[in-house]
Amino acid sequence: MQKILLSGCNGRMGRAVAALCADRRDAYIVAGLDMDTEKRFDFPVYADPMEYGGRPHVVLDFSAPAALPSLLLYCREKTLPLVLATTGYDEAQQAAVRAAAAEIPIFQSGNMSLGINLLLDLVRRACAVLGEGFDVEIIEKHHNQKLDAPSGTALMICRAAAESLPYEARPVYDRHGQRARRDPHEIGLHAVRGGSIVGEHSVLFAGHHEVIEISHSAGSREVFAAGALRAALYLAGVTRPGLYGMDDMLRA
Repeated sequence: MQKILLSGCNGRMGRAVAALCADRRDAYIVAGLDMDTEKRFDFPVYADPMEYGGRPHVVLDFSAPAALPSLLLYCREKTLPLVLATTGYDEAQQAAVRAAAAEIPIFQSGNMSLGINLLLDLVRRACAVLGEGFDVEIIEKHHNQKLDAPSGTALMICRAAAESLPYEARPVYDRHGQRARRDPHEIGLHAVRGGSIVGEHSVLFAGHHEVIEISHSAGSREVFAAGALRAALYLAGVTRPGLYGMDDMLRA
């Protein structure tokens, strides 16, 4: 049975992971990390990972970008694999992740849903086939408490599209104030925030007299929690340092 140290245990996603893990026999949470140290499940909660005296098999993070330095320090010192399910990192933080991955296994994904990763594959295939003849627009919708925009998943979709298009695509995040025709080589990204929307992502391929749409809708946070737990169990068995993602897990 794999022992998981859960960072962000008292947040929305952390609670979803903890509830899901309570019914599993192949993994359990030995301790939680959170600035809110209230004990809501049957494991202790610490504000600092160094306060935990045990040794987990893997650390799973569903917290906030501000927690990254302490998590990287802890995992490097203890030589522990780390699953990063948090989004919203800036370039300096992402550089720190890459540097740490030279020493420990790190799994990172902007979205832990298997359905979203299938969508990414479909987007790559569509871009390769449709090429220059279709404009690409990405629309993402989330609840009104989400801090980052566009979402990490929307950025993943944008990168997947750009990798497969036959031209150098340019992401455009906001057309407000622009008075110009759309550049045929741009990828538009649009963020909607409202209510309790768990997560919806659509990719529009708008061509001459036809539109193709690929979309994914999450009805519950459980889909992300299940994917994150699957990633934690996968990474717990990885010993070689490196930066891993959903493609690596699915191939394994």
